[in-house]
Amino acid sequence: MSRIHTRRIIGEMSIEVDPTVLENPEDEDYLSAGYDTSTASLSSSVHEYLFEHGRRYHAYYGTDKYLIPTDEKEQDRLDLHHESLPPLNAPHKILDLGTGTGIWAIDMAEKYPMAQVIGTDLSPIQPTWVPSNCRFEMDDAMMNWTFQSNSFDFIHARNIAAGISSWQHVMSEIMRCLKPGAYAELMEMEIKPHCDDGTMTAENGLKVYTDYLRASMEKMGRPPLDMDSMRRLLEESGFEDIQMLQAKESVGPWPKDPKMKRIGAMALLNADTIYESYGMAAFTRVLEMDTEKARSICEAGRAAARSKNFHVYTK
Repeated sequence: MSRIHTRRIIGEMSIEVDPTVLENPEDEDYLSAGYDTSTASLSSSVHEYLFEHGRRYHAYYGTDKYLIPTDEKEQDRLDLHHESLPPLNAPHKILDLGTGTGIWAIDMAEKYPMAQVIGTDLSPIQPTWVPSNCRFEMDDAMMNWTFQSNSFDFIHARNIAAGISSWQHVMSEIMRCLKPGAYAELMEMEIKPHCDDGTMTAENGLKVYTDYLRASMEKMGRPPLDMDSMRRLLEESGFEDIQMLQAKESVGPWPKDPKMKRIGAMALLNADTIYESYGMAAFTRVLEMDTEKARSICEAGRAAARSKNFHVYTK
């Protein structure tokens, strides 16, 4: 049987708030706590080695397939999610499902030059200058896959829930295409804000935004996954050796811990465009909001994320 790793990290301990963030509560901006969170400042540190700077929507497979932009601004945001590569033992064939900008597939091709790496996506937004052992295909994961059975050593998928209407189909195809004993790695977010110190109320712009986003996904028949539902899907599909990890990601550099503070800074830069990216099409097309209301909800979510007085995190 094939094996599965699902990611997103560690521990249920509360995240300690940086005392300097608690000073001057009348000032919401992080600058009052001595932390520059302007886009230019965050870009200079977060983008320093890994990213390039860059709103159009996917249409080829249907405008309802994926409601998140595929333009340069969104590609930059997606690249912020790039993380360390998994250690594999001499893989021959690797699939990156929903490859997006292709950054993960390209890095895997460079790390494993003897392996064939394939990235699939609804939109052809990947670069053309890639390693010779890497290629990209325009494909819809919700259709029957054309790959041979028992052909991949590793299948990777990250943050694809917004485009998945049947996880049972995706899991069965992953299982079919993996070699016996091979691995898959899936990573998704709950799309649910958390707060341990009571600074996020029901009227908080980030919470309101997230509630609407979850409602739109549920109306489309694409409810967000959580750890329990993901494990259940994997077990029902026949996966073995299931390892579940969960991570906390602070929204903003409010934590005291230096590593969590940096993660929060990256999340805040991501938040500069994520609310509009995820919300506008979902709110106007699915929930049938007028454009002005949808935009105001997105902006309220963005403003709440940038306030140092709200100590919110996601999983």
